[in-house]
This record gives sequence, structure tokens and C-alpha cells, in this order.
Amino acid sequence: MRWNTQELGVEQQGTLPGLARLNNLVRSVQTPEFAGVTFHEVLAKSALNKVPGQSYVPFGWTINPYRGCQHACAYCLDPDTSITLADGSNRPLRDVEVGDVLVGTTRVGRYRKYTPSTVLAKWSTRKPAYRIRLADGTTIVASGDHRFLTERGWKYVTGAMNGTDRRPHLTTGNSLIGFGVGPSPQFADHVSDEYRLGYLTGMVRGDGMMLERDYPRTGKSDKTYRAYRFRLALCDDEALERTGAYLSHFGVRTTEFVFSTGATNRRPMRAIRTSSRQHYQQISALIAWPADPSAAWRAGFLAGIFDAEGSNSRGIVQISNSNQTMLEATVLALAELGFDAVLGGPAPNGVYSVRLRGGLPSRQRFFGMTQPAISRKRGIIGSTVKTHADLRVMSVEPLGAELDLLDITTSTGDFIANGVVSHNCFARPTHEYLDLDAGDDFDREIIVKVNVAEVLQRELVRPSWQHEPVALGTNTDPYQRAEGRYSLMPGIIDGLASSGTPFSILTKGTLLRRDLPLLQAAREHVPIDLAMSIAVYDDEVQRSIEPGTPTTAARLATVTAAREAGFDCSVFLMPILPYLTDTRAHLDEAVRRAKAAGATRLVYSALHLRGSVKPWFFSWLAREHPDLVDRYRAMYPGASAYAPKEYRAWLAERMRPLLRAHRLERGREDVVTGGVASTAPRRTAAPSSGLAAASPTMLF
Repeated sequence: MRWNTQELGVEQQGTLPGLARLNNLVRSVQTPEFAGVTFHEVLAKSALNKVPGQSYVPFGWTINPYRGCQHACAYCLDPDTSITLADGSNRPLRDVEVGDVLVGTTRVGRYRKYTPSTVLAKWSTRKPAYRIRLADGTTIVASGDHRFLTERGWKYVTGAMNGTDRRPHLTTGNSLIGFGVGPSPQFADHVSDEYRLGYLTGMVRGDGMMLERDYPRTGKSDKTYRAYRFRLALCDDEALERTGAYLSHFGVRTTEFVFSTGATNRRPMRAIRTSSRQHYQQISALIAWPADPSAAWRAGFLAGIFDAEGSNSRGIVQISNSNQTMLEATVLALAELGFDAVLGGPAPNGVYSVRLRGGLPSRQRFFGMTQPAISRKRGIIGSTVKTHADLRVMSVEPLGAELDLLDITTSTGDFIANGVVSHNCFARPTHEYLDLDAGDDFDREIIVKVNVAEVLQRELVRPSWQHEPVALGTNTDPYQRAEGRYSLMPGIIDGLASSGTPFSILTKGTLLRRDLPLLQAAREHVPIDLAMSIAVYDDEVQRSIEPGTPTTAARLATVTAAREAGFDCSVFLMPILPYLTDTRAHLDEAVRRAKAAGATRLVYSALHLRGSVKPWFFSWLAREHPDLVDRYRAMYPGASAYAPKEYRAWLAERMRPLLRAHRLERGREDVVTGGVASTAPRRTAAPSSGLAAASPTMLF
């Protein structure tokens, strides 16, 4: 990714109050990746921050590599956008989750090639939407700030030729890079009985054994018995398991066995079989040719015959068979679903081949419509990125409305959306701590301590350092968007671990997953606490009050990833919003989902409103929930920051049985601070005692 920088003049530097006092300023950076955001790179004089003695928090030292925190990412797509996975299948963006492996791209010499790309984060937002129409019929709905790869480099959906909005943007005649998807097809229902029947017909008739014959009875030459045998042996477990599952769905029981063991030049094969007359006859009925096959049946049939007899070599999809009935059914099914195919052969062994024409666009549409089971036959990983379809931009039309849009962060910085190479935010969006006085500057003027790791190393080797626990994430999130660019955390983690200093991390950012291997290595030297902040489990409320933050599901998936990496992981249910997220149903759902994700501890507290947070919050409340304004003013009168003792006690009574029911009794709330119970002596306790507790200065 290109990081475009510029030195800002004195006038521009003045946009940040107090910037003139930063005599350690290296440079101020603006980049197209973050329109409207300025990163002020500074040389920190110290890394370790001492917590004031009067603070209630259970730790004495913090590290804040960033000051300020960005709201959200501006790159967003329609939830129905088709995303290409690494196994060659396609999935709507709404169903893509953190940890999924997609198709991204990477430079290899002079060429760009398709490569695996892991989803690191996912989030939602609401923005004005535009529809991009391409010459091949592909359409994409995206925000104006989304970027696509063209023959002339990355371009935003919208922009201007000059003025403050000047930036590279799509114009008619630009050609996007990829394979496209063409006009939106009517995809078959891949979980319907029609699809299952079609799949079984293609698979069993293509590669199964159906045997019905008479055998002599042992010792009785004049007596015979009729045997019924069904067997399907395959090298690919995916297709075998799908066939067995579909048969079971229709009441046919099969047994599995090893058909042949592998050798140096031969893959092992497993098989399923049945010798039951009833089940044999059931299978025969299931694979009977229908008089008027539906589109779903045809899609299933093509998936089955492709898994049984198909190949995808050098980008050419073909299905081979010697049975004329099967060949005719294959050609007809392809034609009925809108594909161009040609029948070739026969080969010397009498086998004919049905070859799909139309290159990569047709191939990907075939896989998207039919959804065969065998992933090794579908993949495009390693292929050179070439544009086979006509992907010229025909129009970019504003839809005239704001839509709920989604975006993801991937390990390669891009992914394939509706068949074209799509840019994503290089890191995930993170939460904002609203109890700072900077207001809008907090989102747009970000202080980056670029030398924080080096300074920390020097501080940790001082004889005066007592190796007290250090907390990260107590003021601003260490895994905010800028961390994807600056990568300060690996150096911090290494410094703390190598010096024998225990530490904790509290974050809303799913980019934590990037550093889990590093944290696993660090855990060999020091205790480490991890905690994920997940306050709202109602999607509508979450989008409203935390626009742009990773989804609740994505953060819960990060909890699971931390647990799978061998860490305990706390969930911070903070803050609980009176009358909005304090219902028994919402709290029960929150605790249940946290437990299901693997949370080992749950910490909760009621909303508190300090300083400049209060007017911001009441402005949001008046806009989104005007009926609650009077109730909140009664709860938080004047300069009062905390919810009343009575409310906090009531909340504790509501939480206790839920924590017991979900076996998270270790979770608790302190009715004095409104946060985690703590005392000064606990500052030197081992991290396992709850080092990752939140500072009561945090709202989110």
C-alpha cells in the first residue's frame, strides 16, 4: 500500500490545539487512506506513564502509543456484495466473518497474483451509497470513499478533479481489474431438496456404483438370492461427506469405510456403502431423471457431476463422461442456466468432455451458481490477475439515500468483491473514548509516538524499574486504525516480555489477532492478561452509539481466537446504558454470548459521564432517544458523573443471577467507582488477578 505523506505548514499545524507546544514533532502526515485525519508523528520522551496515586484503578503504570482515536473507516460495501473465498466459493459480505480466508492479491515481480487473505476485522456503518455499473453487467453498491483497482491504479468511487475534494476517482471509461460477475444471476437455493436431488443424481450417476444382481446361494446351485449394492468411493472427503449427508437427509443410512490406502503416487480413498434393499431402492428413486427439472435441480446436478467427473486445469472447467445421457443432461443444464459450453471428443478411451467457455468470469459464475463441494477444484489462488471481462465503468449513480454498509479488513489490504479487486482499510476501526476534551480533534488529530518502543526499552532496563504490571488500552486503544500502519505494539510487547514486566491489553480492536503469535511467545516470560470491550449486543444501538467499530460478532470471535491461542480473555460489558441496554433480556444475551465465545471473566459497570462527554452524550440522546433525556438528566444531574448508588445496586442484583446461570461468577461490579473493584495494593498483584481492569475515566 502506498502511504502518501506531506509535511504540513505552520497554518495547517495550527488545527490541533496546543500543537505548537509539541517541540518533539517530527512531521504531520495526511494520507488518502484517512480523509480528514492528520497523524502527528512525535518523538516521545517517555513511554511509561505513572497513574496518579488517588486513582481507583488496579494498576500503577500505563503505555499509550497513541493520543486520540479514529472514529471509523470510510470504505464500505453493500452487505449483499459477493465475496470470493480462498476455496473458490462465494459468500455475501453479510455472512463473511473474522477469521475467514478470502482471495486477495499480491505483487510477484511484474505481476499481481491471487493469494489467500485472512479477514482481521468486520464492521458496519451507514453512508450515502452509489451504484457502479460495468460494461459486462456487473453492478456494485458502495460508499463514495470505497476504492477499486483500475488499469490506472486505485481509484475512489467519487471525487473531484480539483479543489478540496480532489482525488483519483472512477470515471466512465475506466476499467476495473478482476473477472466480474456479469448480470446478477438467479442463484439456486443450495439448501433446497431440489438442489440435493440434483447433486445426488450427478454424483451417483457420475461416480457411484449401483449393482443389482442374482448370486447363487452357497452349497445350493439351484438357489439364488438378489443382492443390492450401492458404493461411492472418493479421494475428496468434502464430496463424500456431502453425499452422505444428503442421503441421510432423505432417510438413507450408509456406512463409511477405507476403500484404499494412499501410496506415493496415489491418494487414499474413503467410501460409503449400503447393502439394504430398501435403501438401494430409495437411492434409485432419488436419482431418477425428473420430467421438468428446476433451476435448483440443474445447479445441484452440475455440482454433483463436477465433483464426480469435473476438473479445473489451467483455468479450463470441463466435465468428462462416456455416457451419452449424462453428457446431454450436462450440456442442457449449462445452457438452461445461461452458460456457454462445447462438447469435445471422443478421446481414445471413448470419453467426451463438456468444456465451459468464457474464461475466469464464466468459471467463477459457474462455481457461484452451482457450489460444488470439492474446494481444490475451485480455487484461483496462485493465478495471475488478468481482466478477461469487459469491466469498463459505464456509470456511477448516487442512490440518493444512506444505506447500512459493511466493510472488512484483510491481511493483504484487499479482497475480491463482485469479481473485482477491492481495497479495504489497512486496519480495523476502533472505539473512541469520549471523555477527553479534544472533541472533534480527538478523531481527526492523532498523536503517534513513533519511537515509543525504543524509549520503553531504555526505561525498562533502569535499575529503578520494579517490574510492576503495565496496562495498555486504559486511555486510548493500542489497536486503533493507525496501528495497522505504524505497528508499534510488537515492539512494546517484545520490550515488556524481555524485561520481565507483566502486562495487560484492553481493546475493542480485532487487530489484536495479528499479534496473538507474538503474545504466545511473550507469555513464556511474563503473565499477560487480555480483555475485549464489548458493551452493546443490540446491533441497532451499537451502530448508533459506536458507528464504525468492529461488530459485536467480530469482537466475540476475537475472544474465541484468544482462547484458542491459550489465553484467558475477559469481556468488559462497559458501559451498561440505563433504559437501553440494561433489560434482563439484553444482559442475559450479553452474558450468554460472552460465555459462548469463551470469556473467562466478565466485568461490567453502568454508564458514567465525565467532563466533555456529558454534552456529547446528551446531544446523541436527544437525537436518537429524546424520550429518555429527562430520565438521564435526573440520573446525572449537574456535574455528577456516576449513576446513582441505588441504580448501581439494582444493576448488581440483576447481574448476579445471570453471572451464576452462565457460570461467570467471577464477574463483578463495584458500587463505589461504578467499575471494577480495586484497591491500591492490588497494583503489584499478578496479572491473573485482574490486571486488565478498565480505568473509570473511560466511557467506551
